[in-house]
Amino acid sequence: MTDRVKVAVLGGGSFGTVLANLIGSKGEQVYLWMRNAERAEEINRSHENHRYLPGRPLSENLTATADLQQALQDAEIVFVSIPSQSFREVIRQAKPFLRADQIVVSTTKGIEAKSFSLMSQILSEELPGNPIGVISGPNLAKEIVQQQLTATVIASEDERVRTAVQQILHCAFFRVYASSDMYGVELGGTLKNIYAIASGLSAALGMGENTKSMLMTRSLAEMSRFAVQLGANPMTFLGLAGVGDLIVTCSSPLSRNYRVGYALGEGKTLEDAVESLGEVAEGVNTLRYVKEKADELEIYMPLVSGLYEVVFNHAPVSQVAKMMMLNTQSSDVEFVLPRADL
Repeated sequence: MTDRVKVAVLGGGSFGTVLANLIGSKGEQVYLWMRNAERAEEINRSHENHRYLPGRPLSENLTATADLQQALQDAEIVFVSIPSQSFREVIRQAKPFLRADQIVVSTTKGIEAKSFSLMSQILSEELPGNPIGVISGPNLAKEIVQQQLTATVIASEDERVRTAVQQILHCAFFRVYASSDMYGVELGGTLKNIYAIASGLSAALGMGENTKSMLMTRSLAEMSRFAVQLGANPMTFLGLAGVGDLIVTCSSPLSRNYRVGYALGEGKTLEDAVESLGEVAEGVNTLRYVKEKADELEIYMPLVSGLYEVVFNHAPVSQVAKMMMLNTQSSDVEFVLPRADL
């Protein structure tokens, strides 16, 4: 790497802006790409993202732009922080401006509709020659911008990707751990969004600490069971991208998915809950896709099934909770005592 690295971040939402600002604050040159040219000009003028991070000054080394070629040209690392439903489209737009040696890293926690593709799979399909990776972990954007101590995971099969991302992101308040289980790290970050909705819903209903603890640990069991069926390493879920991310999104009102669940628990419709949030809550769509895939593969996911009934079929929470408590009692940790052995 040169003394001063150019980095591109695609996506001007909360996390994209925070990531770009962190890199810029280290003295590196960073371009933040967004679709809206007026918003980009406003950020450059005020050095603030008024929509997503109001009141938080941004680094002088951060340049916002709506010009994709300008953002990508000569960038050594490209971070993609685009909502899952637009992810492939943006990658296709970016492809003509990317060299094969540029590192491309997804920070998006979601699943593409219909194909059930994770963002790393989209990157592999659309950019087969580029070294790729994914970032996931307990990373609430509003805490990172306040420089609160935070850690994340960079997962890639390519050691060069892991090392480069650790070097560009590591600072006094942000630590980056490495993993080679790209699929497991990404699934952890994606699946926990579902259970954050359930956690917010239970909090709104005034459920106790025992209930919260049960909900979180059974969520972890479901997440790992599902992910391992799809090829992930179960040990990944003991780390930051698994239990770490699950804890923060299931216990913090800063989590968008938690807030959607809380609004549902207050009696709001799904449409009103999502509208009041004003941002994308990936967990809503993820719940639908995972329910379909779990049914297809016959994976036992009672929390997903119950939450699906509440969110999409307007089933009473109390009725669903009672049904789940009456389910056949199963093993605690599937990898210690498989359900089939009971």
